Amino acid sequence: MRKPDWRALRSHFHNEGRLSKADVLELLDLASSVFRTLHPGKERNLVELRDPVTVVGDLHGQYFDLVKMLDIAESPDQAKFLFLGDYVDRGSFSLEVVLLLYAMKINYPSTIFMLRGNHECRQMTSFFNFRSECVYKMDLEVYERVMESFDCLPIACLVNGKFLALHGGISPDLKSLEDINGIRRFQEPPKQGLFCDVLWADPVDHDEGVSEEQYKSNEVRGCSYFFNVQAANSFLRRNGLLSIIRAHEAQLDGYKMHRWNGGNEFPVVITLFSAPNYCDVYNNKAAIIQLENNTLNIKQFNYSAHPYLLPNFMDIFSWSLPFVQEKVLEMLAHILKPSEAEAKVESEAGHISELHSVVKETKAEAMRNKVRAISSMMKMYKTLREEKEMIMQLKGMCPDNKIPRGLLLEGKEAIASLVEDFRKAKKWDAVNEKRPDQD
Repeated sequence: MRKPDWRALRSHFHNEGRLSKADVLELLDLASSVFRTLHPGKERNLVELRDPVTVVGDLHGQYFDLVKMLDIAESPDQAKFLFLGDYVDRGSFSLEVVLLLYAMKINYPSTIFMLRGNHECRQMTSFFNFRSECVYKMDLEVYERVMESFDCLPIACLVNGKFLALHGGISPDLKSLEDINGIRRFQEPPKQGLFCDVLWADPVDHDEGVSEEQYKSNEVRGCSYFFNVQAANSFLRRNGLLSIIRAHEAQLDGYKMHRWNGGNEFPVVITLFSAPNYCDVYNNKAAIIQLENNTLNIKQFNYSAHPYLLPNFMDIFSWSLPFVQEKVLEMLAHILKPSEAEAKVESEAGHISELHSVVKETKAEAMRNKVRAISSMMKMYKTLREEKEMIMQLKGMCPDNKIPRGLLLEGKEAIASLVEDFRKAKKWDAVNEKRPDQD
């Protein structure tokens, strides 16, 4: 098997280089083969590892932050890596992330391990921007082949027999670890059931991990469950485990220790997020976990500068439309605004019949409404023009290339506040955490 030079590839992508379609397809086929038949045996749904191992959370197409992470961690030829999924979508360099990780996997099949996340599927990548990215950089065939490779990814990992690592969380259908190996993984993940929950479930958003039910419907995601402290403790005891390590949720510090059993106890759940300044607006740190001798060492890092691309690979004509529209609206406002002469004529027309006065007032009110509407639109487009960089950042958060409704009318201060505040960004972006309705 011809192995790609992953170091040369890392440098090539860092310099904004591209690969030929033939090379991309060959790399994808090699990686899929490795995931299906890892020497010396088959790579099962549940991978089993011993430390030392570096655990990495969501990457979301942030290639230049991936390179920084590799620089601060040990070299892949000297250490094991476990990636928890969500390699694609939201960022603009998802294809580069996937291809570099696949090149590393091909070179080090026994030390590089990649799990599947909820974004490694056709439904999510079509709703968000990875499909568009593949078509923009390559073509639809490349996208389809990447999707086929995602179908091959394992879905969980047992580290040292004590830590269950996965992307999302546990499930009411997950009684024993062997249940994970019973999942038919070579397919698009279903909308319910164990396979769905492993990719989509979340711990309850409560410092004590309490809720009325052990598993309750996850309305934030639109599928799967929230699980509480009782569910987690019961699962861990039943399987002789210490903790659950998962990704799936942005964290201000890059990680969160869910110490539901008390501050002195080992965290029941650990959430890890490795995409700093997520979507270019969250201003969060990223983190990785280096696990050695059952001891966790957390390393944090900040975002790296990256080449600027218009959201969803927008063309320059579409990008310039707000500026053109603002000028057109200025012209309309000037035309519709009554002149002083017209105002004088109207003021001297008191002798006209009452009926004519009513008609005139109706027309005047309609005209005033038009002027007010145009003034409101002018304010929006002025905000678009003056704050175009922040607006572009916000549009990059949204799969439909639209900023949150009503935000433009709130003006510059509201936009700046959203861009600078992690909690506000997470609140505005919450709608995009939900599983799309379409098939």
